[in-house]
Amino acid sequence: MMCPFCRHGETKVIDSRASQQYVIRRRRECLSCKRRFTTYEKIEESPLKVVKKDGSRVPFDREKIRSGLEKACYKRPIAADQIESVICDLEADIYENFDREIPSEYIGEQVITALKQLDHVAFVRFASVYREFKDVNDFVEELEPILRNSPSRP
Repeated sequence: MMCPFCRHGETKVIDSRASQQYVIRRRRECLSCKRRFTTYEKIEESPLKVVKKDGSRVPFDREKIRSGLEKACYKRPIAADQIESVICDLEADIYENFDREIPSEYIGEQVITALKQLDHVAFVRFASVYREFKDVNDFVEELEPILRNSPSRP
C-alpha cells in the first residue's frame, strides 16, 4: 500500500476490523513519514445478473428489492431494520447459492416467504403484484392456507 502523503511504498497495518458486510477497515502507518491513514478493502465481485421472465438480464440491485418491500409494508407495523434484515438475508442467500445469474422468480419467492412470516397484509400486497392477480379469486386462493393455519376469531 502506498502512503497517500509521501508516496512511500511500505506501510504497516495497525488495526483491522470489519466495518460493513464484506468490507474490512484497516488503520495503517507509513514506515517512512510515520503518518497514519485508513484504507477499506472490499471484495471485488463479479456482477450478478437477474434473469427476468422475458429472458432479459439486468444487474442485481438490492434497492429494487427494498422498493418492493417498502411498498408492500407501507402503513404496516414493520420497522425499517426488519426490512433491512430481510434484504440482507436474501442478498447473503443469493451470493451463497448463485455465481453469475439468478432467476427473478427465485428472488420473488424468497421475498414472499419472508413476508409471509413477517406480516400477512404485506405478504398479500406483494404477492398480488408479483403473481399478477387478475381477480378476487386469486386473492382467495392465496389467503386460504393462511386462514387455515391462523387461530379462529370469535
